[in-house]
Amino acid sequence: MPVIEFEPVNRQSTAEMIADRLRTAISRGALAPGAQLVEADLAAQFDVSRGPVREAMQRLVSEGLLHSVRHRGIFVIELSLEDVVDVYRARTALEGGALELILDGRRETAYAALESSVTAMLAYAAAGDAAGVSDADQGFHEALVESAGSPRLTRAARTLFIETRMCLGALETTYADVRVQAQEHVDLREAIGSGDPGRARKLLVDHMHDAVERLRGRP
Repeated sequence: MPVIEFEPVNRQSTAEMIADRLRTAISRGALAPGAQLVEADLAAQFDVSRGPVREAMQRLVSEGLLHSVRHRGIFVIELSLEDVVDVYRARTALEGGALELILDGRRETAYAALESSVTAMLAYAAAGDAAGVSDADQGFHEALVESAGSPRLTRAARTLFIETRMCLGALETTYADVRVQAQEHVDLREAIGSGDPGRARKLLVDHMHDAVERLRGRP
């Protein structure tokens, strides 16, 4: 076997760590839609040279979370209604694929993994905490995809979930009673646990469709 010289491996590069922090800031709203990212300012905040910051921002541009405007700079994306519809369309396809894998031998794994999110959602709903329900809602869908056991589906879902989090604040205002939002997830989990594939598929599709219709109907 020929001897190949490889460079030492860094567990996580500086650019990757910066990209992770920027993703988190975008998903939590600390970097608001439309906010401009200034390379020099970020380099100073992270106490690094501008190279890793530039690389991190380009990663997020390629992921669709940032966009570059010629002669102006790099900005956090702003989601139009059509963007939101497309996000949920993509999520329906991706989570539908995850659900098929779950129903084909991973029901017990998924049922257990979804328990904490459902429990949290019910508690927040009982307290009338819409933001808490939305956070648990996000956790439910992340756990659903991870339960499929497909690293590629999990990676593909990452940007979609960040984009979803960006519009969940708007969705919070569309439920007159957040207990309805929580119950939708309770029902989906129970359908997965009972092995009723037809009902589970229908509940997932209906849930996604309902979210889009609620957002369309916002004033």
